[in-house]
Amino acid sequence: MFSLRKSLSVGFAVCAGMAADPTEARLAYSAHLTDGGIRFVIVRGSFEFSDNLADFRAIVIREQPAAIGFDSPGGNVAKAMELGRIIRALGLSTFQVRDAECASACSLAFLGGVSRAAQPGSIGVHKSSFSDTSGIPTHDAVSAVQQLTAEVIGYMMEMGTDPALLQLSLSYDSDDIRYLSGSEMAKYKVTTGASAQTLSIDVPAESAERRASSSNSQQANTLQSLEIPLASSGSILHPRGSAPIKLAEDAAAKSVASAPNGTAVKILATSRDWYRVSTAGHIGYMHSSWIRVDQFEERSGDRRFVQVKSFSSLPEAEAFVKQSSVPLVVHLAANGWLAVTLKDIYAAQEAKDVLNALKSNGLIAEDSMVTLGNTYVRRVCCE
Repeated sequence: MFSLRKSLSVGFAVCAGMAADPTEARLAYSAHLTDGGIRFVIVRGSFEFSDNLADFRAIVIREQPAAIGFDSPGGNVAKAMELGRIIRALGLSTFQVRDAECASACSLAFLGGVSRAAQPGSIGVHKSSFSDTSGIPTHDAVSAVQQLTAEVIGYMMEMGTDPALLQLSLSYDSDDIRYLSGSEMAKYKVTTGASAQTLSIDVPAESAERRASSSNSQQANTLQSLEIPLASSGSILHPRGSAPIKLAEDAAAKSVASAPNGTAVKILATSRDWYRVSTAGHIGYMHSSWIRVDQFEERSGDRRFVQVKSFSSLPEAEAFVKQSSVPLVVHLAANGWLAVTLKDIYAAQEAKDVLNALKSNGLIAEDSMVTLGNTYVRRVCCE
């Protein structure tokens, strides 16, 4: 365990003079060390959709921090959630002290921490947290609000936070702000149980040793393996041999046409689990599981995976694979989650037979499923 209350407050105070102008678009990052020798990184500045998070990845590779703190007034929601997902995938903790600011969209990035600790009054929320829709494909103002609300609710649930926090945020106008009390942070699961009085975060000894012994090249490989390329083209690959082109991002929406497997697809936009596409002379929507994306690295042809579990962080997925009696591997999925599958791939009927046999013997979960793996970007673990 290391105590952050004094050391991190001092760290923020010392660095205040070199803080980035809050109106500056580009995020900035700085590395620091507690009195106990624990490394942490401070994220400063406003979140903009144009921000490239490569600098964040670079400082994590170089410094190998245990935790991430913030000094940010907020900004673009999509970019804040992107950073939060990177933090979660890397198994990092987050913290926040009152000497610095984490308001508006910054609160979403904070939620990415596997372990989260914050002093009362250090995290602020309000309606403007959800007003910048850049990065969220929409067609009009009303659908923009609806889509962004759905994105944020999904993200909060993914991070283990009570979505009721969104309702509280929307009750405060953009010219006002609501700083959360310690009890509210606990109630909405913004924090994860670390003491608000001492602001301490537990770092397991084995984790600290692993961080200390890991080389920069290993950390770099991990970060690179979690990069998700922009999906821009592909071809239809559906278990039924063809896929419908929908009028909206909904399986129940009307189909304007159907296209057979192998038909080329141009991906115009991505929205959660749906692509807006141009294919077979039509423009419409297709579910991401119906398209084999050219930019993804998985190459399984028309053979099937048996997916047994999914996780929001790579360390959790790795731990699950290592304790399993069944040979498993982990794939990075297009939504940022980690999908755990059987190591082998199978023909369609063979995959169903294997699935049923393993289920009947209690070796895999009842909700395990057969999939073509179209949403899998690449294998990231474990040979």
